[in-house]
Amino acid sequence: MARTQFSRRTVVGAAAALAAGLAGCSGGSTSGTSEAGGSSDDADADGSGSAPAFEGYLSNASNYDGIVDETGNSEVAIAVGAEANGGNWGYGPAAVRVSTGTTVVWEWSGRGGPHDVVAEDGSFSSEQMNGSGHTYTQTFEESGVVKYYCTPHRTLGMKGVVVVDG
Repeated sequence: MARTQFSRRTVVGAAAALAAGLAGCSGGSTSGTSEAGGSSDDADADGSGSAPAFEGYLSNASNYDGIVDETGNSEVAIAVGAEANGGNWGYGPAAVRVSTGTTVVWEWSGRGGPHDVVAEDGSFSSEQMNGSGHTYTQTFEESGVVKYYCTPHRTLGMKGVVVVDG
């Protein structure tokens, strides 16, 4: 009887292919706070399923796994320098849903170098800061989708979205 031999490379390659295949089949998120699973921006801003919320804006943010629902909270914290994109170049969570009147507080973790928080539409901008303990706050009074980024790490995928419900 012939015996088949497998090299370490063959076994590791097959395991990686299997893992990638299973990840592609998993579909939704296992977290109870996320509305959209996977790493696409297929979730819509108003929950109707009619249009993409951010039109691929977070497609290169490796830690985006859906919109975290924080509606009803008067204040919401987002970590700056969260683990993402091959280092500490992310916002955590990458996307949140809040109610109008909610104050979002970005809190610097002290990891990943200097960061800032800059709205795509220019409506707000923090200073670039390095180290932990820094915060920047913004209160959202109008409903809509607000996209923001970190200037030094934007091309790495350090971007975020706040979906504000009326």
